[in-house]
Amino acid sequence: MSTTSARQPVPGTTIFDGEQARKGYALNKMCYSFNDAANRKAFVADEDGYCAKFGLNAQQRDAIRHRNVLELIEAGGNAYYLAKFAGIFGLDMQDIGAQQTGLTKEQFKAKLLAARG
Repeated sequence: MSTTSARQPVPGTTIFDGEQARKGYALNKMCYSFNDAANRKAFVADEDGYCAKFGLNAQQRDAIRHRNVLELIEAGGNAYYLAKFAGIFGLDMQDIGAQQTGLTKEQFKAKLLAARG
């Protein structure tokens, strides 16, 4: 089977491909900037101004305001960069996974442990 064959969509899942990467460039660039504590502080001080500095579009700004990972992914966000955004609010990858699956964090952790066998 060819590695370039068409992927079968997974219902409810946004595939992060080249198109999504281009769509989310500004969002992901902004989230990457949160590696620097001064940038995290600047975002908290003036969220709208910080988003404007990176040129986020209306969909991305709404998703940022809603703090909704699925909206952010649909707007072109990459989970690894979004983790930097979530970290500002004390959230980790398990919080993100819980949001994506519609579970509580405890339910999500239990699901992960059950999958280990």
